[in-house]
Amino acid sequence: MSAEARRVAIVGGGPAGLMAAEVVARAAARVDVFEAMPSCGRKFLMAGKGGMNITHSEAFADFCKRYGERREQVEPWLDVFGPQAIRDWMTSLGIESFIGSSGRVFPVGMKAAPLLRAWLHHLREAGVRFHVRHRWNGLQRLDDGRWCLAFQTPEGEQNVDADAVVLALGGGSWAKLGSDGRWVSVLQSLGVPVAPLRPANCGFNVAWSAHLRERFAGQPLKNVVAFCTDARGVAHRRQGEFVVTDHGVEGGLIYALSAPLRDAIEIDGSAMLHLDLLPGFDARKVRDEVARPRGARSLSSHLQSRLGLKGVKMALLHECLSRDEIADPARLAGAVKALPLRLLSPRPLDEAISSAGGVRFDALDGGLMLRELPGVFCAGEMLDWEAPTGGYLLTACLAGGYVAGQHAVGCLNG
Repeated sequence: MSAEARRVAIVGGGPAGLMAAEVVARAAARVDVFEAMPSCGRKFLMAGKGGMNITHSEAFADFCKRYGERREQVEPWLDVFGPQAIRDWMTSLGIESFIGSSGRVFPVGMKAAPLLRAWLHHLREAGVRFHVRHRWNGLQRLDDGRWCLAFQTPEGEQNVDADAVVLALGGGSWAKLGSDGRWVSVLQSLGVPVAPLRPANCGFNVAWSAHLRERFAGQPLKNVVAFCTDARGVAHRRQGEFVVTDHGVEGGLIYALSAPLRDAIEIDGSAMLHLDLLPGFDARKVRDEVARPRGARSLSSHLQSRLGLKGVKMALLHECLSRDEIADPARLAGAVKALPLRLLSPRPLDEAISSAGGVRFDALDGGLMLRELPGVFCAGEMLDWEAPTGGYLLTACLAGGYVAGQHAVGCLNG
């Protein structure tokens, strides 16, 4: 049977699934995309609400390092469909891109909606058929080697036959947008090993005092450096900003360190994050200014005058240090440059930007096909990898979808 007469079912209408659909459609095979939500790309749209950061322009070797322990698995996808290929693909859809001051890549206009509209129009023109409100419930192998997929729809349960299947079901965060992780139990029942889903790019809980919660929740800490050491003894250090919340800490700087912090909590029960509240001052300058006689001025007035310390930064010093430490100039100066903040637990998975865990790579071959389910491929965030924000998540989802689509076509061709 020719590829044109064969059918590929793509389950999941996010970036990975849509990219797989595009690759398969180029081979002139029949492509059907099944999406549980009323429309495709809902999390994609949410990710672009504050500016669609789709990839990053840094050197390829540095880019690949962002995938940490999963670099070996993810880098081959990026070799096939990496950051520049993504920019070229956007241009083919009529969406130009630009590099921001931080090296991040955005579509002109910064919005996700025009890109998604152009993409879906292109896919429909290529013959891709979309079926929304179709929640995947499972699959079974037919006697002829094809697959029968079960879906729950508004009209009841429906079965669909396919010659190859690409599962791109997302992770476990933002359930209201479709990534609810319900697929985990389905795949496990089929014998597929799945690492537990965990929050990634997430905030953390801190045992704030009532005073700090009432006075400073919602306030940002700008221009600080956060650093920690992971379980392997590797130091991690980032500069940026984050927000003190009612429950703890959130924001870009925290997300950048969330993986080692989360892992430390799993091992030790809590994690210690250190903050340099004044990265623009060296330690000696801070010591000299803290120790300088302040006369009748209060300590707060003195530190604000000499070092610019005030507001939430000053509140954190009082929150994290004892009275004796505050009164000791040497210990206070040390805390300004390395304030210890104990994190108790990650925020819930559904609040996280993304998730770690998923289908284990030892269950997959190099083409992202499940070894125990020939003809069934997996892509996107449902695999056991994670990455920081900054375009790395979307890039790997698109690249993984591209690779899965390629190998699904190869499956059709025998």
